[in-house]
Amino acid sequence: MAHDEIVTAEHMRAALTAGTLVFGDGATQVFTSDGHTTYTEDRRPTRGDWWIVGDGEFASFWPPDYRASYALRWRVDGGAVTGLTFIETRRGTRFEGRYL
Repeated sequence: MAHDEIVTAEHMRAALTAGTLVFGDGATQVFTSDGHTTYTEDRRPTRGDWWIVGDGEFASFWPPDYRASYALRWRVDGGAVTGLTFIETRRGTRFEGRYL
């Protein structure tokens, strides 16, 4: 895997569930293999669901009605995977998450 390379559908579940991700603002996110996710910001957890769309893309649903899809890329430093880059497909907003 190379830095900024897309995460293939084959590796996406393992990449997302490999550990807690922490973002630049201190928020954390945990993905579980059964398709659930918890995003915690300022000690306030929000629970949602996620699923694989295809190579480099997954989608999420946050009740009651927020849906989003993200391009997913590897973050690699010194040859080691250190996290994931999430790029919101509608707006192009990037979120850098590193594994704890």
